[in-house]
Amino acid sequence: MPPSLTKQITQIEGVRLAGAIDTEWGITIKYPGKSAKGTIIAITPHRSCNSSPDDNCSPLALPALTHPHIHLDKAYVHSTREYAHLLPAEGSFQEALSFTTQAKKQFNQADLMKRGEWLLAESVSAGVTAMRAFVEVDHTVKLTCLEAGLKLKDQWKECCDVQIVCFAQDPIFSSEYGHENRDLIKKALERYPQIDVIGTTPYVESSTDAARRNIDWAIETALKLDKHVDFHLDYSLDSSEEALVWYVLQALQRNNWTSQSSIRRVMLGHCTRLTSFTNEEWSDLAKEIRNNDLPVSFVGLPTSDMYMASPYPAANAPHNRPRGTLHVLKMIREHGLGAIIGVNNVGNAFTPWGSADPLSLACLGVGIYQAGTQKDAELLYECVSTRARAAIGLLGSRGGSGLMLKEGDQLDLVLLHNVDDTGCNVLRPRKSVADVVWDPPARVSRHIISNGRLKLPPHPMYPGTARYAFKNSDA
Repeated sequence: MPPSLTKQITQIEGVRLAGAIDTEWGITIKYPGKSAKGTIIAITPHRSCNSSPDDNCSPLALPALTHPHIHLDKAYVHSTREYAHLLPAEGSFQEALSFTTQAKKQFNQADLMKRGEWLLAESVSAGVTAMRAFVEVDHTVKLTCLEAGLKLKDQWKECCDVQIVCFAQDPIFSSEYGHENRDLIKKALERYPQIDVIGTTPYVESSTDAARRNIDWAIETALKLDKHVDFHLDYSLDSSEEALVWYVLQALQRNNWTSQSSIRRVMLGHCTRLTSFTNEEWSDLAKEIRNNDLPVSFVGLPTSDMYMASPYPAANAPHNRPRGTLHVLKMIREHGLGAIIGVNNVGNAFTPWGSADPLSLACLGVGIYQAGTQKDAELLYECVSTRARAAIGLLGSRGGSGLMLKEGDQLDLVLLHNVDDTGCNVLRPRKSVADVVWDPPARVSRHIISNGRLKLPPHPMYPGTARYAFKNSDA
C-alpha cells in the first residue's frame, strides 16, 4: 500500500544545496489557491557549515528522482513462485521474449497488483516521485495489465505521478495477431482517457515496411488523441541494419508534430544501433532535431542494454562480447541532444539484475561512461532526476539542467541525511552530489518529499522531522 504522508510542509530549515554545500539554507513553501502542490517561494541562507565541526548533520536537498522508462507489469517476475519455471537458462534475448510470453499467459489482476506495488514501493522509497510506466496490451493479456496499471496509478497518486504507457511489445502490423493487437490498443485508448502515452516496438515487426507502418500509426494516433509517443527503437548492434531513427524524424515532420502538439513529447528508447554512428551522423541527427524543433529525447537503458544488446561471439574469439548502450553524456555535451537513462526492467528475463533505485543506475553510469569527475556525477544525477522529468513531459518540470533548487520549483525533493546504517556506530558523510552518485546511500537516509508532503516510513533509523514546519500543525 502507499506510504503514510505528513501534512503539507511550509518550511524546511538547515539544509545544504547542490552548488552551495558550505551553507545551510531555509526553504519556504506556499500552496497557491487550493493547489495540493507546494511551490518554493523563498530560499534563504542561514549560516556557514564551515563554522561548525558538526556540519555533517545538515542533509543535502536535491530534486526528486524519476523513472523515465520502466515496465510495471513485468517487474519482479523472478521473485514470484508462480514463475519459478521461467528463470533464465540461456540469458538470451530470444529466450527473454519467449519466457515473457509464457509468463504473460499467467498474469492476473492480483498478481499484477502485487508485483506492481513491489515496484512502486521500491521506487518511492528510493526517492522516485514521477515515473513513466509501461503496461502491455495484446492478444495474450488483453487489457488486464493496463487496468492494473491504471488502478495503481490512482492508488499511488499522492506520492508518485505515474504516467501510463499503453504499450505494444508485440507486432501490430505483422504476425497472425498483428491486427488483433492493434485493435486492442485502439479499444484501450477509447475506453481509458487516463492513458498518457502510446508506446510501440517497431523492431519486432517482421519487415522494415511493417516497422515503418508501426511508426506512422503510433505518431498519427498520438496526434489525434493528444498523447505522448514512446518507441522501443533500433535495438541492435548490427551496423548493417537500417537505423529507423531517421524515419521517425521524417514521420514527425510529415505529420507536423511540433505545430499540432505543443506539449506532447517523443521518446526513443534503447537505440543501441546508434552507438555505431559516426560523428558526422551524430551531428546530422542533432541538426535534424534542432532545426525542425522536434521534442525528441533519447533514453539509454544500461542495465538491459549491457545484458541483452550483445551479439554472439565469433568462434575464434569466444571472450569478445561487444556491448552497447547510448553514451548519454556525450550526446548531451557534444551534440546538445535530450538524453537520459532509465531502469527499464527489474527482476525478469530481460534484466534479472539491478534494483529499482535510479541512484544505482547513475552510479553504474560512472563506470560505463568512464565519467569520474564531479561534473559527470552531477550530470548523471540530472539524467535520473530533472532531465528525466522534463523528457517525459511533466507539466511544472524544471526544464532539465541544474540541481540547485530555486524559487518557483515544485516541492518534490530528496533530503539525504548522514545515517549510520552499518551497525558499527560509524557515520561516513556524503557531502556532495558526487558522493551520493559514486556510492549511493541507503534508503533509510533519504527523506522523500512529494507534492510538499513528507513520506513517513516506520523505521527506527529514519531521521527525525524537527527541521520541518507543517501546515496547520506543529509536527
